[in-house]
Amino acid sequence: MTGSALPEPTSEPSEPLPPAFLDRLRGHLTELYPERVDEVLPQLSDLVASWRPRIPQPPARVWDESDTLLITYADQVRSEDGPPLEAIGAFLESESLGDCLSIVHLLPFSPYSSDDGFSVIDYREVDPNSGGWEDVARLAERFRLMFDLVLNHASAQSAWFQGYLAGDEKYANYFIEADPSLDYSQVVRPRSLPLLTEFETSRGPRHIWTTFSADQVDLNFAEPAVLLEMVDVLLEYASRGAQVVRLDAVGFLWKELGTNCMHLPQTHEAVKLLRTVLEAASPATWILTETNVPHDENVSYFGEGDEAQIVYQFSLPPLLLDAFTFGEADALMAWLAGLESTPPGTTFLNFTASHDGIGMRPLEGIVPQERIDAIVESVKQKGGLVSTRRKPDGTDSPYELNISYVDAMAPSSSDDAELHARRFLSSQAVMLALRGIPAVYFHSLVGSRGDLEAGREIPRRINRKKLAAQELSQQIGDGGGLSAEIYQGYRHLLKTRRSVAPFSPEADQTVLAGFDRRLIAFRRGSPEPAERVLVLANTSEETVTVDAASHASGPLHDLISGRSISDAGDLTLAAGECVWLVSAAS
Repeated sequence: MTGSALPEPTSEPSEPLPPAFLDRLRGHLTELYPERVDEVLPQLSDLVASWRPRIPQPPARVWDESDTLLITYADQVRSEDGPPLEAIGAFLESESLGDCLSIVHLLPFSPYSSDDGFSVIDYREVDPNSGGWEDVARLAERFRLMFDLVLNHASAQSAWFQGYLAGDEKYANYFIEADPSLDYSQVVRPRSLPLLTEFETSRGPRHIWTTFSADQVDLNFAEPAVLLEMVDVLLEYASRGAQVVRLDAVGFLWKELGTNCMHLPQTHEAVKLLRTVLEAASPATWILTETNVPHDENVSYFGEGDEAQIVYQFSLPPLLLDAFTFGEADALMAWLAGLESTPPGTTFLNFTASHDGIGMRPLEGIVPQERIDAIVESVKQKGGLVSTRRKPDGTDSPYELNISYVDAMAPSSSDDAELHARRFLSSQAVMLALRGIPAVYFHSLVGSRGDLEAGREIPRRINRKKLAAQELSQQIGDGGGLSAEIYQGYRHLLKTRRSVAPFSPEADQTVLAGFDRRLIAFRRGSPEPAERVLVLANTSEETVTVDAASHASGPLHDLISGRSISDAGDLTLAAGECVWLVSAAS
């Protein structure tokens, strides 16, 4: 493949990068483009150096118990009084959610053509239907922000791809042409859709690699110009206030026929390069990788502490669902007990719901297939949908369950709204208490049920409904029923958590054996009674009596309900109840 002309730096080079960073960048480029290092390195170093003086440099900080992240679309709340970005800011302020949350993750907010933002037309602009950069800046005054870098693919309507189709030499190698007669069966697929899409170009028909959909055209990172383009976008995001950058679908980044095209060494090297770039130009910005895959593959993106600072805890959502679906926590407890510590300076992002469904691949190797099949069937019975992926043998298997986590936590024994709310909030209380940074999806916070009408059209949209400000007010208001109860309960959990030092991502986590198998049981903090929290959650729809005395001494206090437990240590947990127990003297 012949090399495309590399883009010019965005401005005159500033003070050169220190030699240590140049050496690191040279090392990364040697792994990625061994024959073009001397060509690419000056371009890359000048690009990074040109951005450094334009990026704010907030004081370096580490995460602590006060950090909780909200996942939301930029146009999640819509108002007649202003653009959606202004409306979401107004909602967060009016509800005093700054007292509960520290980071706001804005899902892709650039102009897009499909997939609710994940098919980006122009990476450097804000979708005018959401607002403008000035609205993002105002939100950054009150919260730290997380942006998505959708780096695996761009929209088929983007100027880049349209230039490619038209024969513009600049974009000649931005995308991956493929021979449909070759064998692609090894390639890991996230969808039950064709891997290649035929497009008409100025040179005639060409088959192009499209991992996610025909409108999401994979970028060719084997071409250095593409990498430089994305580094430029990354640093612009940092300059716009991104203190966390989520690398979307990063596991698919590098393609090499004859492999499964997942997590290839070049993909990991590209993540390391982006980490070095940020450490040189924006050291306060963290990288989060998004890899909805089995656990061992997922945690590989920590590297040796030199890749992502934060990795999603992708096995958590389906394992919590498994526990509350079947009323026993064996699989979850065994998995938690086997979790290894992450490298220094890294942590997990714990979550249960997002704009996507509940991933099933992260259960591989943890629960047997018949158990996965039973979970899928349970979700279908609750009105959920199932998205599939194409396996190498040509068959389809569940990839994600499309259901709101609120609906997924509905009890099977009754339609008791109080029990439903308690089960859902307990699943969230467990997530909030685990070691790592917790992330709360907007629809979970406000207790949304699934949008079945949207889901029938596109299953993944079942959990993506945009809300008018007045509709949202009614949903969480006094007449909102289940949603209102969940919202108030969730606010209480979030505000309580922020002042509990043992919930710091750096605090110890110990999984506790010997309890009823219906219980999730672990301890956060040190072994000292005054510096620890005992977390117990009843996953069943039955009352469970617990002897907490063996893991606690003296009277205890539940931070969630406010009740006290006597020295005797007897504790009754209602169906679906979770407690955060601390020493009553602390």
